[in-house]
Amino acid sequence: MANTVKTAILLGLLTALVLLIGSAFGEGGLLGAFIIAVIMNVGSYWFADRIVLRMYHATEVGPDHVLSRITARLVARAGLPMPRVYVIPDPSPNAFATGRNPQHAAVAATEGILQLLSEPELEGVIAHELGHVKHRDILISTVAAMIAATVMMLANLARFAAFFGVGRDDRQEGPGPIALLATALLAPVAAMLIQMAISRQREFAADRSGADLVGSPDGLASALRRIDSAVRRVPMDANPATAHLFIMKPFPTAGLLSLFSSHPPTEARIRALLGTR
Repeated sequence: MANTVKTAILLGLLTALVLLIGSAFGEGGLLGAFIIAVIMNVGSYWFADRIVLRMYHATEVGPDHVLSRITARLVARAGLPMPRVYVIPDPSPNAFATGRNPQHAAVAATEGILQLLSEPELEGVIAHELGHVKHRDILISTVAAMIAATVMMLANLARFAAFFGVGRDDRQEGPGPIALLATALLAPVAAMLIQMAISRQREFAADRSGADLVGSPDGLASALRRIDSAVRRVPMDANPATAHLFIMKPFPTAGLLSLFSSHPPTEARIRALLGTR
């Protein structure tokens, strides 16, 4: 129940950001943002998983594929329904799970991760993703991705409007360009912080669940180390709004930006995993 309340609060905050940006355009903008927020929340519940899979050109694979065989073995052990299994045509190693519930879940992995990892390591990764499915993280993560993408899109629109002088002056209703620009710059940062709050602890929980499902933390710990190193060499051209979906942030960050990462530090995850022996 606490997890459900936290989820509702976090998604409410992301929705409030959409309304905040809309309000920067005046009453008409607020009404438009409210309509967008309603459509976005309803639509993302039913269609966000398909949108994300299509965004990354994922292709469903059959039961004979190694990814499907590993997944089938693990879901039988976990007592979960068999999810749809997809491969993403990208050389950067990564994976994610999506869907609105375990009965409508999907697991996706890149071609890069299939080439990089051994089968025990890949098993650890898929077990991690099934941990997200079991804990029902996949709905909040996918919906948050869609809302965050909308926040960023509206923020870009607000920046464009501010630069071209859209907004009020002292004689007009609505915000001034400076207020519009400030809203446009701060909203994506707020969306990033909310994504971080959604994602970080859930990654630790999914790591523990994956290790328990496989029976050992070694495969997942080794996979995390290898993925982290490979992502630095071959980053993924991923939408930042969807970064928290992946098992590893799909592009490296440094300096102050690393403080706002959607994922915990890889070494901290590995220490937590190996400390559970």
